[in-house]
Amino acid sequence: MEAVSWVAVWSVFKRPAWFHFLLLPAFLFLPVELYLQVYYGQGISTHHLGVLAETSPNEALEFLGNKVWLLAAALSAVVTWFFLTWRAALRARGLDWSDYSRWVALGLLLLGLATWTYGNHFGTHEPASHVVDAAAAQESGEEEEVVETDDTDVANAVAASADEEVLPKLPAWASIPADKTSFGSSWPFGLVTHAHDFWTERKYLAELSDKSRSFRFGARQDSAQDQPQVVVMVIGESSRFDRWSLNGYKRETNPLLKTETNLVSLSNVITAVSATRLSVPVLVSRKPATQSLKAGFSEKSFLTAFKEAGFKTFWLSNQMSFGQFDTPVSVFAEEAHVAQFLNLGGFTDRSNLDDVLLAPLHSAIADAAQKKLIVLHTLGNHWNYSHRYPKEFDRWQPSLFGVSHPAYTDLQIKTQLNNSYDNSILYTDWFLSQVIDGLKKSDQLTSLMYVADHGQTLYDGNCSLAFHGHNTQYEFHVPALVWYSDRYMAAYPHKVAQLVRRKHARLSTENVFHSLLDMADIRYTTEQLERSFFSTKFKPHKRYVDSYGWTDYDRASFKGDCREVIAKGKTLPQERH
Repeated sequence: MEAVSWVAVWSVFKRPAWFHFLLLPAFLFLPVELYLQVYYGQGISTHHLGVLAETSPNEALEFLGNKVWLLAAALSAVVTWFFLTWRAALRARGLDWSDYSRWVALGLLLLGLATWTYGNHFGTHEPASHVVDAAAAQESGEEEEVVETDDTDVANAVAASADEEVLPKLPAWASIPADKTSFGSSWPFGLVTHAHDFWTERKYLAELSDKSRSFRFGARQDSAQDQPQVVVMVIGESSRFDRWSLNGYKRETNPLLKTETNLVSLSNVITAVSATRLSVPVLVSRKPATQSLKAGFSEKSFLTAFKEAGFKTFWLSNQMSFGQFDTPVSVFAEEAHVAQFLNLGGFTDRSNLDDVLLAPLHSAIADAAQKKLIVLHTLGNHWNYSHRYPKEFDRWQPSLFGVSHPAYTDLQIKTQLNNSYDNSILYTDWFLSQVIDGLKKSDQLTSLMYVADHGQTLYDGNCSLAFHGHNTQYEFHVPALVWYSDRYMAAYPHKVAQLVRRKHARLSTENVFHSLLDMADIRYTTEQLERSFFSTKFKPHKRYVDSYGWTDYDRASFKGDCREVIAKGKTLPQERH
């Protein structure tokens, strides 16, 4: 794909000097590309463009520190290199493509473009191997997914059939192996694809933001505390309730948190969906669990409610910021006064550990604002588990630490996988302890809530499933806890009493929005205190999970070693649009 792209550009422009200006973005992004390749083993992506776009000059200077001069020198060298090569290209004529082969190349390119366009419009015959695979699938009893269609779809299908009657499909052997993913991985032409994806994501974010632009909670802080206050919300990732020793696990995975006196572990919290992009919107807003499969939401998140109540808000993330899996979360992050995405490595073995959030956290705590809400979106216990902690936390052996690409579907690594997962929980314990220590040292009225977005299945017993995206109790039952300072307890003793009373209550991530605002004593006209576990008005509600339809979790059965959630009665239908 890259070779064809170079031939295309060269044949169209004839002289390198005449298309050199098109390479300016490539020259400018080259230092970034090299940095990402060296330290993260990957090139520029849509996410990285998002990070660059969302980073202010002040944040960049703070991040670079004394390395800013090195960056300036590298940029100056690249710009100088660009102009020197351009001047050389203008003077030199040895690379001009002037003979007949240029016209042959142009002809072949036009023929390829025409063939590709034809195949896209009229379709391509499946290769013989696909036909054999389809026949084998039918013999094994596998069914194809049934997609509902409307009248428009039917009309389009009829039109397509009419076209097929006029002109045949393209033979499989003649199909052009050109696709967006391949083009996106080429250099420097892939920058065009990433820029387009970035623009598309920005447009989508803007559309979602427009839908809720006029929305207001009318929030205010009822108690109007005069003393400085900090509220921290930690969103965990892929963490499983029963692997925390705070919750009875045999291994001591929470040696530090167990020493905290003002800490309450909530023992019965479930999430509706075992996928971050779908579960986090329910956690941070009033989006009902049964709407979690639908894109977008007309209301804003608790960030806006805190802003209305006079809090300065921060979203500090060690997750991704852009991409099809990240946008539903990013749209809420954009509500914050300050949003920082610090993970350049995605979910790779070279990703930042969650301690990358500690420095910006301490800066946010020390901010001059009287009241602050700080959201920490962690990478937590996401696969590959052994890449979520440093060597000193590799306590349980054998593990997958140091293994870059383990065969994660191989049951032979079950022991190593589980040991690595427990080690990652041990690191989460350390991280949360560091956050709490930072709040203690601030000598302010402080409180913290931690809730995981979903859990994990880990080849439990004879279960052959691992990771998430399944319908198991291990993925729906998540750890959650609240920590509060002595000053908070003195200011809100009644809230602490209700919290302790509800530590075994039936809760879900739908309770988080209401409880977090109530924890800060923020009131608004449409509040639902029956959903807050800090309130005397609390009432349990039906807890639905995404398991073969919306299943009432508390009336379900749990099947086999996988603890698959099975409804005892009818499930609610699911809307996805």
